[in-house]
Amino acid sequence: MEFPSEPFKIKVVERLQKTSREERDRLIREAGYNVFRIPAEKIYIDLLTDSGTSAMSDNQWAGLMLGDESYAGSRNFFHFEETVRSIFGFQYVIPTHQGRVAENLLFSVTVKKGDVVPNNIHFDTTRANVEYHGALALDQVIDKGLDPHEIHPFKGNMDLDKLERTIKEYGPERIPLVMLTITNNSGGGQPVSMENIRKTSELVHRYGIPLIFDACRFAENCYFIKEREPGYQNKSILEIARELFSYGDGCTMSAKKDGLVNIGGFLALNNRDWAEKVTNLLILVEGFPTYGGLAGRDLEAIARGLKEVLDEDYLAFRIGQVRYLGEMLKDAGVPILEPVGGHAVYLNAREFVPHIPQEQFPAQALTVALYREAGIRAVEIGSLMFAQKDPETGEVRYPKLELVRLAIPRRVYTTQHMIYVAESIAKIYQKRDEIKGLRIVYEAPYLRHFTAKLEEVD
Repeated sequence: MEFPSEPFKIKVVERLQKTSREERDRLIREAGYNVFRIPAEKIYIDLLTDSGTSAMSDNQWAGLMLGDESYAGSRNFFHFEETVRSIFGFQYVIPTHQGRVAENLLFSVTVKKGDVVPNNIHFDTTRANVEYHGALALDQVIDKGLDPHEIHPFKGNMDLDKLERTIKEYGPERIPLVMLTITNNSGGGQPVSMENIRKTSELVHRYGIPLIFDACRFAENCYFIKEREPGYQNKSILEIARELFSYGDGCTMSAKKDGLVNIGGFLALNNRDWAEKVTNLLILVEGFPTYGGLAGRDLEAIARGLKEVLDEDYLAFRIGQVRYLGEMLKDAGVPILEPVGGHAVYLNAREFVPHIPQEQFPAQALTVALYREAGIRAVEIGSLMFAQKDPETGEVRYPKLELVRLAIPRRVYTTQHMIYVAESIAKIYQKRDEIKGLRIVYEAPYLRHFTAKLEEVD
């Protein structure tokens, strides 16, 4: 397939160096079969995450030189605040050094033990922050969103029937907020339709429950709405974003995604009481409310990045490049989650390595193979990340999707890099029977996939 050429030219390059298979085999063993533990300089193509890995523009770099590092009230904060309000529309804008801090601050002032927080699908840090505060994180995505073969334009949609049953079962008083993740990362980077967002908003507000967006990939979601949803083809990305956020009461944002920066995030709210409580906590753990753990230059880079990400030429290339990788893999017979999402291609590990049972972490085993054979670092989104033990029965509950995410950094890799990735994975698929399962030898109580150590099962 064809996709739009890069709407930019390269001004600075970074050298990449290949390693031998023997060196990678040694490194992955020493890392406990966990790619998070491998030095970045030993990675050839790094698809671990699209978070904080973007290449900033010359305009953003120029903004860094205009950083006002005043402790309070820097001019960069006011530019940042103005930009966020103009796009997202929420009254109170609270900077943080990244998205998970925004989540933690929000849940610290809204969630208590015994509460329930529904989402289409929680991502790992969101779920962990909910559970850390003693609440139950429930995934309510439509059933089609859990079928890797289902072709549906908006597989990230909230299942409204599931959500209303949850509200009635637990009661609105136990649900401090409902979240919508756009695009739905853990479900394959799938978008949520404007119609579904509007109906979700109507449903939760009928019960007096606030709607909060996880907005880190909002521009990509808006592009899918423009591309796929009737009535939006002639609207700008900014117009679509403004309508989308008008249905909510706030958002958390990791600007390390669609802010096109390497660090930063924010929490934006309309609830004054929540904002005051969050700000008081922010001062304790992050810093003064006009910098929130960031330098003034970082705030300026975010403000400029949030405007750049709305450019339709950029978004057409961005989503087209991801789609191009997915099409190459499909043509090679490699099982992937379809349709291809906005920021990543997701390998369907259960079909890629069907000989490995879920208790031996097939997606993590495939992630290990990608690095060992080709120097490609991806991330497991499956049993290692999401399997949970029932506290009463001790039974392990495994996720329905067992995926390996190939997250494409923004404005970083070329088409030739994508071809290398596709050809390498196709070669691994041809000898997939050689891939071995894994077992855990060390795990942390929260977010174990970041630091776990494993060993191969013979």
